Amino acid sequence: MRKNGVMLHITSLPGPYGIGSMGQPARDFIDLLERNGQSIWQILPINPTGYGDSPYASNSTFAGNPYLIDLDQLAFDGLLQWHEFQHEQWYTYPDRVDFPILANKRMNILKTAAWRLLQNPPADYQRFLMANRDWLDDYALFMAIKQAHGGSAWRDWPQEYKVYDRKKTAEWTERFRNEVNMCKAIQFLFFRQWNAMKQYANDHHVEILGDIPIYVAMDSVDAWSHPELFLMDEQSNPTVVAAVPPDAFSAEGQLWGNPVYDWAYHKKTGYHWWIRRIQRMANLYDILRIDHFRGFDSFYTVETDAPNALHGMWRKGPGADLFREMKKAIGQQNIIAEDLGILTPSVEKMLEEVGYPGMKVLEFGLFANTTEGQEYLPFSYPVNSVAYAGTHDNDTIYGWFNGLSREDKEYVREYLDSWDDSKLNWKMLSTLLASPSDTTIVMVQDLLGLGSESRMNKPGELGSWQWRLTPGQLNEDTMRHLRYLTRVYRRLPDQRIDPRKKNVVDAEIESVTDVQG
Repeated sequence: MRKNGVMLHITSLPGPYGIGSMGQPARDFIDLLERNGQSIWQILPINPTGYGDSPYASNSTFAGNPYLIDLDQLAFDGLLQWHEFQHEQWYTYPDRVDFPILANKRMNILKTAAWRLLQNPPADYQRFLMANRDWLDDYALFMAIKQAHGGSAWRDWPQEYKVYDRKKTAEWTERFRNEVNMCKAIQFLFFRQWNAMKQYANDHHVEILGDIPIYVAMDSVDAWSHPELFLMDEQSNPTVVAAVPPDAFSAEGQLWGNPVYDWAYHKKTGYHWWIRRIQRMANLYDILRIDHFRGFDSFYTVETDAPNALHGMWRKGPGADLFREMKKAIGQQNIIAEDLGILTPSVEKMLEEVGYPGMKVLEFGLFANTTEGQEYLPFSYPVNSVAYAGTHDNDTIYGWFNGLSREDKEYVREYLDSWDDSKLNWKMLSTLLASPSDTTIVMVQDLLGLGSESRMNKPGELGSWQWRLTPGQLNEDTMRHLRYLTRVYRRLPDQRIDPRKKNVVDAEIESVTDVQG
């Protein structure tokens, strides 16, 4: 079934407390999507963030990001007093998340709410602890030890804690009991709000498309408490780390620095950890996008002390075997494979075998005088694919267009048959939605015609992940334009609007004629 959706991370929702949240701001956005025929809300990973604020470099595969907890809802629940947070200065600029402010003020307020919850825990609190103990106990302990050592990375902890020892965890947990309990309570608050938001979305016919990074961060509870999952020595030091080789975008490649998986170990265990991970994510989201999917076929590594990614080696991954075993264990999952970049025949074979839809990005195809990139032009998109103008890792349509050469700009205008650059974003989105792809996703920044200043992420650079909407910036008029395109290209949820009947479509057509170039 043809669908369209919108990409906007929860952090980018508008609101008075410095960052988007899972309360009324999320419900308002879901209502806006439903009213305008949008079937999918795509978000970025919801795990806790650390240094660099990237949701793709979390300290836990399973925990939720406390920053996304809605403070108003905590007040409605009797866990906060309004005066404790309403008069704080939560941001420097209204269209930017100020993460240092959140790290200090917001966490202190959340701890106040957690303390009050622990004084009189609700009936489902113990059930939450038991149902999630396989990850929550270690995570809460990890965060407590980290806090006791000034937030330092676990590899810099004293030797007593640096090497995880399950026999000592009970002693350590008792030593840091207050912080451990506080962390667990905050996670309870997060998932209570997440479940309510997810249910609200589904009740309003909106699916949540979530994102799963292939790797975990080095400074994560996963790497600390389960070194056997990774290529590490007996002292939990990584023997190699993840990287991306040099390409047209980076002469020295990208030094990611993540620990890489010991796939031989995973195979011996029947891929238990990965199956558990996917199953949990499938319970959280309606659709899962797995980042860097080609890494399951083969992955690039460098030595741990390498200054860049110039001199590395490719290693073999599990390929389709992981997904065959996963299907046996938990059934077919609704997965999207992020398959961007250079794909070898073996990667293509793996993708064909698993059958997951891949991704297409229109910005990658619109260049003059080249035969490369044709697979990113809409006429070549397979039906079983998810198409974007750009993703969170790309510049916005106008940021991208303004950076093109004169020749490439001319080709873009010709391809889109658009000679008024002020309407270029809508022409590009129209071309996208007209494509054969079953699913198309548009970024909010492109609906608003914003430039590079609103780009969500510039890979490899600090200062990303900060952009957010201001109140009223995304309005009904803009969304009505999108609804019109969604209807024209048969992507509305019902797909059965009779064009011969007088209905809201007439108003839509009238409202968007001035933006079609």
